Amino acid sequence: MRKIILASASPRRRELLEHAGVVFEVRPGNGEEVITSQDPESIVKELSRQKAFQAVFSAEEGTVILGADTIVAFQGKILGKPRDEEDAAETLKMLQGNTHQVYTGVTVLEYREGEWKETTFAECTDVTFYPVSDREIRNYVSSGEPADKAGSYGIQGRFGIYVKAICGEYSNVVGLPVGRLFYEAKKLGIELREDMEEKDDQSIHF
Repeated sequence: MRKIILASASPRRRELLEHAGVVFEVRPGNGEEVITSQDPESIVKELSRQKAFQAVFSAEEGTVILGADTIVAFQGKILGKPRDEEDAAETLKMLQGNTHQVYTGVTVLEYREGEWKETTFAECTDVTFYPVSDREIRNYVSSGEPADKAGSYGIQGRFGIYVKAICGEYSNVVGLPVGRLFYEAKKLGIELREDMEEKDDQSIHF
């Protein structure tokens, strides 16, 4: 079975891969992130690539490294993690009743024939919120949940009840477009999880 490395410390990405049945180890990079673009899609692709290559090491044939980065954008403005509770509240007031975009860039590195082969892509999902009152926003912000989240909310958390519609892949909003990742990996001939039927066949002895 090939070795798979997740080059991210995100617990949400780890949970998504675990739920998908992928066996992997976590090896986040700690290098400096450099952005050379203002376009959201270009930014997440660039950062996912940097994170993946920060985890590069001497590897055996077939090793795969997954790097990912997610940002939230509204009307062309990139929304990072909030500076404080007031910043989080202002961000959510802006997003409520509107549609924004969540972009995730993913880089897949495979060690093949003595070198790392790279595939990078980006996925975008539209998220629409119902109108949300100032009181509801303040209550959510006071929970502390928005503190470490781009866009000041987590769709899998308490603010998820205000989501009116999602156009695109849900897991992309959480932090990793798992369906797209599996699709792209299959095109590369990479199986990210062990074939259970094959495993069962191999365990049968007569």
